[in-house]
Amino acid sequence: MNGPVEHDRLGPPEWRCETLPVPYRDALDEMAARNAAIAEGTARELIWLLEHPPVYTAGTSADPAELLDPRFDVVEAGRGGRYTYHGPGQRIGYVLLDLRTRARDVRGFVHALEGWVIDTLGDFGVESWRAEGRIGIWTRDIDGREAKIGAIGVRIRRWVTMHGFSVNLDPDLSHFAGIVPCGIEEYGVTSLARLGKTVAPEAWDRALRARAGEFFAALERPCPPAADRTAAKETLR
Repeated sequence: MNGPVEHDRLGPPEWRCETLPVPYRDALDEMAARNAAIAEGTARELIWLLEHPPVYTAGTSADPAELLDPRFDVVEAGRGGRYTYHGPGQRIGYVLLDLRTRARDVRGFVHALEGWVIDTLGDFGVESWRAEGRIGIWTRDIDGREAKIGAIGVRIRRWVTMHGFSVNLDPDLSHFAGIVPCGIEEYGVTSLARLGKTVAPEAWDRALRARAGEFFAALERPCPPAADRTAAKETLR
């Protein structure tokens, strides 16, 4: 297939918000099929918001030494990055978009994705930021130290994105102790609930969607030069 796919005829991206946990392997299979269909021009783009049962996922750079206590299923995710945890109380955003119809800029996509999460967290009174040399979304924990509140991991196949982000609304933070999250040992993990913010998944989804226009607008622009270039942990195929 030559040239960009004309997605206007397929309509705007589909939004899917799950209320029940989706097994991780099932989500991987569905993402792969949807990614291929988007690339062929036979399916709409997709924003898929969901949760998973407890699982550890291994990115393409995962170091087995960082799997400390595999108390849950461990699945090779195919995305960039290292080990991460998904489970109840953590909202996942799988973002399947065709970058051929936008700026073909992988770093720009990751930068826009980070900004979308950061701005949405701000709507709930949580200041967060990117950190040079550290993947993810960071904030100030209750002890005053920096801690991760969101993770970013993407894969790009034929210029169609897969995977996306996770945000800790109210997960069991002790489950992160089974791994070195994203290979970063010296910083902890926090959540909106730990910071005193009670946010239901439905409220998070509404706030995220309210800022979707800004996210899509950012995809039309090249990545700012100051963006953290280590953040784009992608696989191009």
